[in-house]
Amino acid sequence: MAFEDHFSTLAARYATYRPRYPPALVELLADLAPAHALAWDAGCGTGQLSVALAARFGRVIATEPAAAQLADAEPHARVEYRQEPAEASTLADASADLAVAAQAAHWFDWSRYVAEVARVAKPGALVGVVTYGDNTVEGVAGPVVAAHIAAVAPYWPAGRAHVTNYYRDLVWPWPALATPSLELTADWTREELGGYLATSSAAARERAATGPGRLEALVRALEAVLPDPTTRVRIRWPLTANLAHRPKTGLTGAWPGC
Repeated sequence: MAFEDHFSTLAARYATYRPRYPPALVELLADLAPAHALAWDAGCGTGQLSVALAARFGRVIATEPAAAQLADAEPHARVEYRQEPAEASTLADASADLAVAAQAAHWFDWSRYVAEVARVAKPGALVGVVTYGDNTVEGVAGPVVAAHIAAVAPYWPAGRAHVTNYYRDLVWPWPALATPSLELTADWTREELGGYLATSSAAARERAATGPGRLEALVRALEAVLPDPTTRVRIRWPLTANLAHRPKTGLTGAWPGC
């Protein structure tokens, strides 16, 4: 499968307008990992989760195939960024205590990625994929955002279907771990909310196909319902984490394409 780059043209703004993963997610991953020497964050984008993981792991290797995304990645002393695909990394065999991909696995060649995780993860390591779905916005801006999301929905790339079904079909070949309910939240101004909506791959594809009209209409609608530019609204995203432990001896189970 060839790498389809949906974000390089948006990289700088994408880094600015992505929500931050909650500390509870990092704590869950760290608590379930058998050790904390090395975490591998695949499809890291601009490093939102990579930097957060550095608070609990001695070293984080963050891989991303898009150079433009890495150019805008957040630097951190314990995070090493590498430009490479998730399915063919340069990490050593059995080297990672945690192998995770956040809001990225739906773009991967899943069977090849699972095989690479099996190679890179230490016996007993925690492996996981994390995704968040469409947001809900509290208050008067809610209907504006819902209408925009519905309007650009036909322009999502095919892989987005995995997000809308909460990664139901992206399953590990090893027993799943039970996870608590998680939620990602943010309190944003209309400018931040509009920036987030405008930098999705669906919005970018819609704009390329039809011009800037829909984005301009979104800006006007948000200004109408949120006339004070300093007003903040609460945004919520459901957060799904599919987690498992790599077997300590051998590799049980199978995955498509093996």
